[in-house]
Parts: sequence; C-alpha cells; structure tokens
Amino acid sequence: MSDTASESNTTTDHDEIRKWVESNDGKPACVRDTGKGDDPGVLRFDFPGGAGDESLEQISWDEWFEKFDSQGLALLYQEKKASGEGSTFFKLVNR
Repeated sequence: MSDTASESNTTTDHDEIRKWVESNDGKPACVRDTGKGDDPGVLRFDFPGGAGDESLEQISWDEWFEKFDSQGLALLYQEKKASGEGSTFFKLVNR
C-alpha cells in the first residue's frame, strides 16, 4: 500500500522554486499596492484559478527573487495533496 500523505518541502533554491511554480502553471507575483518604488511589496505566486486574480500583479522572476533573498525568506511548498494530485499550497517563511 502506498503512502499518499501530503509532503512538504522547504527551499531557498531559485531553480527548485521556479520549477515547482512553473510546473503548476504559476507566475511570480506581488500583492497589488503593497510596494513602493522598487519594492514589489508582498510576494505571492499567481496560479490559474487562484483566489487572488484581482489583487495580484505579475512581476519578473528577477524582481521576485531579489525581494525573496533580501527579506531572508524560504519557500515551504506542498508537492502533492493527500489525494495524490498536484498541489499549489505554499507559504513564505523566514530562513
């Protein structure tokens, strides 16, 4: 019997983050109107059918990772749901 429990990973690796987001058809984004000047504000990912379509603004990977690194963040993400299907659950946490 296979174990189908949900599995989560924590990483700061840019390639791993980008690969996970893009494998779920996501794009780097920020919450609209939370940044000032060159600061994009609150980081998020924009996934198709996500709840934040109106409040999110897509940004470049370079902008996203610059803020991610300068804030000392890590990505906690879920590969699969307990059901075995792909998951887009994530949380940005302190390193």
